[in-house]
Amino acid sequence: MARLASSFWVQAYLARLGFANIPAFVVAHGDDTAGAVLVKLNLLNGEAQCFQRVNRADGARVWAELARGDEAEVDAAIARQRRFDSDIWVIEVEDRAGRHLLDEPGLDH
Repeated sequence: MARLASSFWVQAYLARLGFANIPAFVVAHGDDTAGAVLVKLNLLNGEAQCFQRVNRADGARVWAELARGDEAEVDAAIARQRRFDSDIWVIEVEDRAGRHLLDEPGLDH
């Protein structure tokens, strides 16, 4: 299966979050075609999580946790990733209930 352009996936993801009334915004605009995407989940209580796409041993692409804990520590982990790859997109989702929708069908990237 062909992968979607990053910018198209980000637009679709933001729309899906909007339909669920979950606030989200682009923190860093990566490469439109092939930029990796990081999703920061801000729990609005000083805690956060960050997810990234990884390839499993069987070749499947899945969302995996990159960082979790104090929001400043999660932001530092994101900054390290951005220093390594300036083409990365960063999407921040704000939800006290911890909803990010990454586990829903149709959000494969």
